Parts: sequence; structure tokens; C-alpha cells
Amino acid sequence: MRISDQIAEQLHTLIQQRQLQPGQRLPAERQLAEDLGVSRTALREAIQKLSSRGLLESRIGAGTFVTTSPSQPNWHEQVISPLVPLMRDDPQYRYDVLETRQSLEVSTAWHAAQRATAQDKTRIQRSFDALLHYQYLQDTEASANADAQFHLAIAEASHNAVIVQVMRSLFELMLNTVAENRRLMFVHDNTKVLEQLTQQHYQLMQAILNGEPEQARSVISDHLNFVHDKLTQADADTARLQRLGRLSPSVATSS
Repeated sequence: MRISDQIAEQLHTLIQQRQLQPGQRLPAERQLAEDLGVSRTALREAIQKLSSRGLLESRIGAGTFVTTSPSQPNWHEQVISPLVPLMRDDPQYRYDVLETRQSLEVSTAWHAAQRATAQDKTRIQRSFDALLHYQYLQDTEASANADAQFHLAIAEASHNAVIVQVMRSLFELMLNTVAENRRLMFVHDNTKVLEQLTQQHYQLMQAILNGEPEQARSVISDHLNFVHDKLTQADADTARLQRLGRLSPSVATSS
């Protein structure tokens, strides 16, 4: 087991021991790090892992909260965990995740535009602001996390309990693929692609804040199609370079 996974399990055990219930806030980050005997950086990674399982939720400016009773079986972890090594060993699985997101998020965006409460809208706005903040700092990992959190906040605003649970269970896969997707898309013409993605996120947020379900559905569909096209282009560029690399020794020999 990796160190980050061990710390996540330690934190999970601590939550159980203290009998923290859904809705309760975790102690301050500094205190938690001291209690567990780990660095704050390692603690943040552990919190991120437990958030991906749907156990915790980090709210910007408010702290980290328990979302699911730690005594409840983590069925979604059992379903999603086997997919993680597949994603790592075969990057083409990211297209399956993207296709799944297309099926789910077109629906969640449409419902969110109709059902989002004032609290939901604030959470979506804060997620978008966090995304801008980390992009400005050029923090790739934090940007990927904020990107996934933004989409998860929209799913939660749909108020469809089944879809929200499925999206939460997909969070770890989403985080892995979002990080890899952003890396691949920014290989060429970084600034232009980033500007386009940021504009798409902004338009999606505005459609939901303004209560425009058809616009929200259109924007998220265009956004995911854009990501798919950019990834396809990146894969084609990589394959072309690999072919050139295989050809080079033959060319050198013949000359």
C-alpha cells in the first residue's frame, strides 16, 4: 500500500474513532496533521482520496466536512477501484470515462440549471473561482482537482441522488483523467486551449446560475466534445512522432 493510501486509511480510522457524522466539520488542517503525525501536504492528499470516495467534501473557505457515515460500506469504491490500474496501464480508457461523462453530465447540467439552490450556485461559483486561482498559479495538480470539483458541484446541484452518487464514485477516475487530459491538451498552444476551456466552464456556470437548462446542456456537450477532439489530436500527434522515431534509424543507416 502506498504511503498516501496508508495516511488516508489513518484519517478514515480517526474519523471513525471520533464518531464524526455527516455534516460535521473536520478539525483544522494543522491539528489533524499533528494528530496523525504527517505533513500537511500528505494530509491534503489523504483528504483528496477520501473525497474521491465520497466520504469527505472540501468547501473553499469553510473547511472539510464528513459527507457519509464512515461505518457505511463503500460500495462505489469496490466498483471503481479495479478501474484505476486499467486507466494507468492503458490511457485509451480515458475515452470510456469521457463517454460516460457525456452521458451523465449532459443530464446533470440540464437538471442543475432548473434545480440549483442559492447554496448550490455559491458552491459552483467558488469551485470556478478556485479553478481560475490555481490556473493562474500554474498549479497543474490543483487545477485538475478544482476542474473535477467544479463538475461535481454541478452534479450535486442536479439533486438527483442516484446520479450524484455515481458521479462521486467516478470522482477519482475523473480526477485521474482530467489531470491527464489537461496535460495532453496543453502540449501545444497551451494558452489558447486554456482560454477556450476557461470560457466553456464560465459559460456553463452562467447557464446554471441564470436557470437556462437548454443552454447548460448545449455548453457541456460542446465542452466534452472539445476535450474529445483535442485528445484525439494529441494522440495523433504522439503516434506521428513515434512513427518518425522508428523511421529515423533506417534513414540514418541508408545515408
